[in-house]
Amino acid sequence: MKDTVSSFTKTAGPGILFASTAIGVSHLVQSTRAGADFGFLLLGFVVLALLMKYPFFEYGSRYANATQTSIIDGYQKLGKPVLWTYFLLTVASMFFVTGAVGFVTAGFFENLFNIQYFENYSVVVLLALCVSILAIGKYKALDGLIKIVAIVLLVSTTIAFLLAIIHGPNAPVPDFEPKELWNESGLFFLLALMGWMPIAIDLSSWNSLWTLERIKQTNYKPKLRETLFEFRLSYVITGILATMFVILGAFMFFGSGEELPNNNAHFAHKVVTMYTNTMGDWSYPIISASAFTVMFGTIIAVFDGYSRTLQRTTELIFSKNTSLFDKTKKVYTIFLFLLLSGSLFVIFQFGNNLKQLVDFATVLSFVIAPIIAIFNYKLVVGKHLDKKFHPSYKLKILSIAGILFLIGFAAIFIVMSTI
Repeated sequence: MKDTVSSFTKTAGPGILFASTAIGVSHLVQSTRAGADFGFLLLGFVVLALLMKYPFFEYGSRYANATQTSIIDGYQKLGKPVLWTYFLLTVASMFFVTGAVGFVTAGFFENLFNIQYFENYSVVVLLALCVSILAIGKYKALDGLIKIVAIVLLVSTTIAFLLAIIHGPNAPVPDFEPKELWNESGLFFLLALMGWMPIAIDLSSWNSLWTLERIKQTNYKPKLRETLFEFRLSYVITGILATMFVILGAFMFFGSGEELPNNNAHFAHKVVTMYTNTMGDWSYPIISASAFTVMFGTIIAVFDGYSRTLQRTTELIFSKNTSLFDKTKKVYTIFLFLLLSGSLFVIFQFGNNLKQLVDFATVLSFVIAPIIAIFNYKLVVGKHLDKKFHPSYKLKILSIAGILFLIGFAAIFIVMSTI
């Protein structure tokens, strides 16, 4: 028993980072909106997205443990066109993803500190702070704090959920008419919801990078089952929390006749109020601080994940000396500032339209998801991975179903966009 706990402690980290990243926009924003706008109608789609996208996230952890290299290195083995495709898709989406997460985080920041006069520039200060923390390498201490606060938010969400179940849903206002799902705006939101449920598939490479980083930190090489157990546990918790947020949104807001605000700070206030309505006013500062800290951890993870991804991808594409980029942090820092500039440009282009920015970023992620899913599947079932590390027959079947699922919904979006 003691050995099991010890090995789990040494292995734990990548899955927690994955869960922390997922709990951000897809849960606090999209899942809450799903419940508030459509009640329980989208709950099944949330579960379906979690199930169908699962294999492709696991494959990042599986490949890293089996080969001691990132799945990005695996893309190179599939051929330079695959690596280039991944690189171009990353560049095409990263500013919108980072901008969306940063904008939401700024909303919780403004809500926590009741910022009114500085709000147009709070996102600049916040994202610059993230880049500074990563550039000087001071994230390790903050990472420990974020994990503690994430536990606080996990416990708080569970308590709020249970109290909401006990109290029951709010009675709908007279003449309430729910939003229509099967029209253009409803289907667009459905795609946006599933695009980041729990996160974008192209971020599966981060799992492999974080898995390798954890092995380097602890100098402990876990067995495949240990790496997969840690990831699967985190994924299950992520899924449970997603369903809780949908149900909380439905119980607190569905039928109320009011729209969730489009302003990021006002939206953050509404989400925090959702907790206080069930737990009491005393919980407001705790939940407000916890929600911001979790979002802050999410945006830092996004900056770190994209910068590590770009560093490794450009290293493989452009450098014959694969250790060249490892000897300096300059390239990593350059990508941090590039990401900062591009995401701020996107944020200011969208103005103060929270929902439009988030929906655009999440749908974009969903459209490119089938390509990454196919890459991941080919990598772990083919000749580039020892057969003893191959996924089970059932997981292969689920993977094929997931690819068809992703292609189908991406096709729906393309058709809707051309009509």
